[in-house]
Amino acid sequence: MNFSFHRWWAIVLKEFLQLKRDRVTFAMMVVLPIIQLALFGFAINTDPKHLPIAIVTYDESDFTRTILSSMQTSDYFAINKDYTTPNEAQAALKKGEVQFILTIPSDFTKKLLRGEKPSILLEADATDPVTVSVALSSIEGIAQQVAKKDLVGPLSGLWSQKNPFDIRIHRLYNPNSINQYNIIPGLMGTVMTMTLTMMTALAITRERERGTMENLLATPARPLEIMTGKIIPYVFIGLVQASLILFASHYVFGVPFNGSIVLVYTVALLFIAVNLTIGITISSLAQNMLQALQLTIFYFLPSILLSGFMFPFYGMPKWAQHIGEILPLTYFNRLIRGIILKDNNLAMLWPNIWPLLIIAVVMMTLAVKFYKKTLD
Repeated sequence: MNFSFHRWWAIVLKEFLQLKRDRVTFAMMVVLPIIQLALFGFAINTDPKHLPIAIVTYDESDFTRTILSSMQTSDYFAINKDYTTPNEAQAALKKGEVQFILTIPSDFTKKLLRGEKPSILLEADATDPVTVSVALSSIEGIAQQVAKKDLVGPLSGLWSQKNPFDIRIHRLYNPNSINQYNIIPGLMGTVMTMTLTMMTALAITRERERGTMENLLATPARPLEIMTGKIIPYVFIGLVQASLILFASHYVFGVPFNGSIVLVYTVALLFIAVNLTIGITISSLAQNMLQALQLTIFYFLPSILLSGFMFPFYGMPKWAQHIGEILPLTYFNRLIRGIILKDNNLAMLWPNIWPLLIIAVVMMTLAVKFYKKTLD
């Protein structure tokens, strides 16, 4: 059969007209990539700056003040002096409020002036080795800057040593800086976000497209009964996924398990509920499966890129961190890593649990509201 340009052009025009009528899909195809480009282009940064550090100092002198000033001006550290005792600082490190603790002993200046090469201790939360390694690499340079600035005149003899004082670095929770210890637990939340949200989002739109929604509408079941009835099977799927990843992370990838299995499944169940309600909301907003798929991807991409799973959370600008703090995956990553690697208890996990509870309630309210409109 000969190719007909007129027939071909008629089909092209028909597709353009169909695309023009489906304005929601057209807007998603044009606007969403622009939003994603602007969002991720400015937010993603593999050189983390302003990492929170707790200072516990028992020595106030010009030398220690110069050390702190140099760390602050390096832009790699954001000094937090709210933690005055070692116990407070250790608790903050375990909860993830700070990523470093710098401890300066009381005899630091005295030993420095005697030429005894004193030591200061820098403890790092190495659960995310990529994030802390860049900051740790800048420490040696800071020590040399301090020595050059303050050890002058009669004290210049102390500078004859390569380093007049030592900075001892302790990597906690992941002393060998194994990257899998950070990535594998984070994969649990990422996999559940992708699969559960997408499956739930497509479940209702699929029935709407196939015309089987009318069967549900003809039943005496109420919207809440239909909605919860549809998502319960996915709860079990989510728990199976969590169990498989947990098993593989420990027995295949060798990730240590230091926490409570009950807490793992408690936070996993909460996270599953959040994802399912988000999926139901998406399915109620979308008119067809293509729109549901696009909305799911639009939600999924920032969840991966801005939650601290792939890129350092503190390396992002503040506005991007605020966006990350409204994403459920951000809190789940902190929770699961805190339980598995740090043995965090419920009190330490609570600052990351209550935001998930609020998100779950808000999304459930929106899901019921939009689903009622869908049924109407």
